[in-house]
Amino acid sequence: MSSPSDSDRYPEPTESIRLRPTLDDLPAYVAGRPAVDDGQRRFKASSNESPFPPVAAVREAVVATLEGSHRYPDAAALELRAELGARHGVDPSQIALSTGSVAVTGDLVRAVVGEGDEVIYPWRSFEAYPILVGSHGGVSVQVPLTDELEYDLEAMAAAITERTRLIILCTPNNPTGASLSTTQIEEFLGRVPAEVVVAIDEAYREFHDPATVAGTAGIFRRHGNVVLLRTFSKLQGLAGLRIGYAVAHPRLARALSQVTVPFGASMPAQAAALASLGVDVREELARRAEWIRTERSRVLAALAAQGWTMPSAHGNFVYFPVRERSSEFVAFADERGLVLRGYGTDGVRATIAEQEANDLLIEIAGQWRERG
Repeated sequence: MSSPSDSDRYPEPTESIRLRPTLDDLPAYVAGRPAVDDGQRRFKASSNESPFPPVAAVREAVVATLEGSHRYPDAAALELRAELGARHGVDPSQIALSTGSVAVTGDLVRAVVGEGDEVIYPWRSFEAYPILVGSHGGVSVQVPLTDELEYDLEAMAAAITERTRLIILCTPNNPTGASLSTTQIEEFLGRVPAEVVVAIDEAYREFHDPATVAGTAGIFRRHGNVVLLRTFSKLQGLAGLRIGYAVAHPRLARALSQVTVPFGASMPAQAAALASLGVDVREELARRAEWIRTERSRVLAALAAQGWTMPSAHGNFVYFPVRERSSEFVAFADERGLVLRGYGTDGVRATIAEQEANDLLIEIAGQWRERG
């Protein structure tokens, strides 16, 4: 006879704790749904993950750390920060690391946003922004994208008030794919007070056409209120290891180090990130980025031939502006073996994944158009 479980042995007590009232209105983060194991061949194109496994040298670096996993990682991540500092032309102390760029964004909110302070960002954009802002007592000021799903920088500049502490520009924008040019960012910064922090979230930078990608390194050097956010989750394929960073000016970098979670960058994650910066690995990653860009162009051309009007796409994904039919389109694709990411009544995002998955996306999109 099996022994009773704890839940059988002890009744659940009544909770009388007090939670912060702000949680009542806080949206829940909705992650890309995994593919269901129901016997059907399925592809997951819902989370903007890399279709490639880690490069061998990265995998070997991770495995090598396991012997020392009973020890804490280097809290200062000195070796990785030195390498990143050299790559960005800044002192290592200006690199702030944490568990993905989303965690660094959370640190940024904690460092500069007080109760009732405002954070401006375009909408729709990264789903975590309203959660990070609201959970720390800030007020989200969501500026709608244009009808073409591009940034409305004029409206964003007009939204700045005395309570504005932070502005976030995600470029390329997740989930819609729009991007900002160097000129657009510079002109916008000319309208932002010097005391307001402007974070440029570049999680998808490597998938942008290198010839036209914004020159954010120069922008950072010219503006003391700019901070750059980067991640190893996308092109480098380290989403499961969770590591990202900010490139910040000294005063803000120090503030980020004060509020971040200690030992946030794990030993395997640091090793993987370091290995990803090696010359041979970077060459392989550049080839992978080019493959993604080529596949994205192929998919967009096929969709255009079917009659789709798609917004600009500069990340490793494409966006279907199907609006109120979004959930229907997601279900339609799921029935045919492709898991996509829906956004309420705004649209649906599809990751540029394995070639077979991309072929299936084209096929499904064509069937949808034929069905009407």
